[in-house]
Amino acid sequence: MNKNKKGFVLWFTGLSGAGKSTIADGVFEVLKTNGIKIERLDGDVVRENLTKSLGFTKEDRDENIRRIGFVANLLSRNEVGVIASFISPYQKQREELQRNVNNYIEIYVNASLEVCEARDPKGLYKKARKGEIKNFTGISDPYDEPQNPALELRTDKATPEECIAEVINFISKKIYS
Repeated sequence: MNKNKKGFVLWFTGLSGAGKSTIADGVFEVLKTNGIKIERLDGDVVRENLTKSLGFTKEDRDENIRRIGFVANLLSRNEVGVIASFISPYQKQREELQRNVNNYIEIYVNASLEVCEARDPKGLYKKARKGEIKNFTGISDPYDEPQNPALELRTDKATPEECIAEVINFISKKIYS
């Protein structure tokens, strides 16, 4: 992989439990091992450290994504690759990122709601179904499926390793060719 200096933002979007963090972490490790200047932005970590005061209303979700996009753009324009994994449920949010973030590349981590609920690594879907979590994407709040992602990963049909390899192949061809 050519290590030319080029900032980019790989934005992984999808339902909770689709595999965004698993794949993003794997891609991060491969790129880091190959000497690429890279940073990792993850929903849980960012919410704990950067956007702790925000809730999960539509307005708060929009602000959360706007702030993350701002940080990702700063890094990208300074020749740092960014791997971001956020549900990013609204098409309008992602269109705004496309307009405002340097070298934004949308990756749709696609698994059906049924598959995501079966995985439910944090027990969030069960809580949402019981009404214990309000505004939960896919249950009581919508998820707008991406219309034209640069890459779609079907995690209900491929292993995490296969998906990671697909992203690395995509990056090699589109960014580091």
